[in-house]
Amino acid sequence: MGSYLDARAQDGRWLVRIEDLDAPRAQPGAAADILATLAAFGLHSDEPVVYQQQRGHHYRQALQRLEALGHCYPCACSRRDIRQLGAATGLPPGIYPGTCRDGLPPGRRARATRLRVPERAIGFHDRVQGRQEVWLPGEFGDFILKRADGLFAYQLAVVVDDALQGITHVVRGADLLNASAAQILLHELLGSSPPTYLHLPVAADPSGAKLSKQTHARAVDPGRAVPTLCQVMGFLGQRPPPGLQTAPLQDFWRWAITHWRVERVPATRLIRQH
Repeated sequence: MGSYLDARAQDGRWLVRIEDLDAPRAQPGAAADILATLAAFGLHSDEPVVYQQQRGHHYRQALQRLEALGHCYPCACSRRDIRQLGAATGLPPGIYPGTCRDGLPPGRRARATRLRVPERAIGFHDRVQGRQEVWLPGEFGDFILKRADGLFAYQLAVVVDDALQGITHVVRGADLLNASAAQILLHELLGSSPPTYLHLPVAADPSGAKLSKQTHARAVDPGRAVPTLCQVMGFLGQRPPPGLQTAPLQDFWRWAITHWRVERVPATRLIRQH
């Protein structure tokens, strides 16, 4: 909803992309359910919906370009290897220790492809969260571009798609705030312009876990579209009048677009819901 309002308030176009790279985990019919739910709430993409499973050739070309420029390298390490090496070296969980940076260990074969992350920080301005500085080696290490199972990684795919679709503004949850730094780096290496970012607060349960299917959060009810949308407006710091909850859907969107104010969105990254 935040991305839709921000696009409409600036006379922009709002695009829907199904990021279904992890084919083994994709549930049959899930994408159709997502699009049907969006439609029930009056949210329709201004361009044909893009499915990442159908765009592997674009990601392959980008990876080949990064390889030719010397920005990535093959890696033989498994997750178990990384956990053991991390424990031995005291690295934060999930940070790759660079075992294969200078070549594969003897007798090992490549499993994945990693980006050679430079020793630098990436700075950017977020329209809600303000100025950000992310030290790439400490936050990501040399992160994966192509997995051991042959699937392309989200970081690479989303950057390639943003560039090819001409995305100028990204509006998403604050749980992806630091990931923007890795994506800005990839834009630089691939010669594309990174978009402007706006990261909205994430709704969490009382324990602080993000509301999602994994935490068994209740699904939205398409039969209560306008009351639900009014509740979301309040969550995003907007001020819908009480009578708007009973308005027709089109009237709701007309009011919401006219009254969208980014400066009212809370800069808090996580808001607990009780």
